[in-house]
Amino acid sequence: MERFLKQFWWKIIGIGLLMFAIVSGLWIPLYQGVEGLSFPNLPILNESIRNLLFHVPMWFSMVFLLLLSFIYSIAYLGTPDRMKDNYAVGFAQVGVLFGALGIFTGMVWAKSTWGAFWTNDPKLNGAAIGMLIYFAYLILRSSVEDEMKRGKLAASYNIFAFNIYIAFIFVIPRLTDSLHPGNGGNPAFSSYDLDNTLRLFFYPASLGWIALSMWISSIWIRYNFLTQEYEEYED
Repeated sequence: MERFLKQFWWKIIGIGLLMFAIVSGLWIPLYQGVEGLSFPNLPILNESIRNLLFHVPMWFSMVFLLLLSFIYSIAYLGTPDRMKDNYAVGFAQVGVLFGALGIFTGMVWAKSTWGAFWTNDPKLNGAAIGMLIYFAYLILRSSVEDEMKRGKLAASYNIFAFNIYIAFIFVIPRLTDSLHPGNGGNPAFSSYDLDNTLRLFFYPASLGWIALSMWISSIWIRYNFLTQEYEEYED
């Protein structure tokens, strides 16, 4: 992982995909009955459909980072190692950042389409609870001074947190009524408004946001590692 994160080719490709999707996606008009490149012009959604290039890919990035954090926590419990712990907490911290961005863009979208920044929706509530669970994970880490004990306790909690979060945002919304597409009987994007034109920008945007989240994570993890080294040198 460390060798991959230091390479530049995927960062350049990721930023290129992201810029292509965002700039072109904001420029392409909605369908007005005239043939040509256009996005679906649907009731209620209207221009807010462009948020699909931000909100959903940010959530994809969050889930991807939290998955990596989950994997490194398992690896740490198998063979305790400081770098594995750094990867676990670093991916989790940046994952929480992208989760917060996803909630913010979702609130803006909800206001435009549902009339309120927050509704009693199981996916919204589950996302908020999940963020609180991960905030508790970060607080737990800061409350334990012994490095080995902190690593094992945090890794165990992180494994629990990831599984609970996935249940809150993917499983429970499908079992009850939800305003989100693909949940509670609502049609998914693929059968509702994700047409072939929008796919040309949605998929690159998703890959671009994931690459950006990985780039930020690599910088943050490296910063945390150097901070630890500096503090030990000072002591």
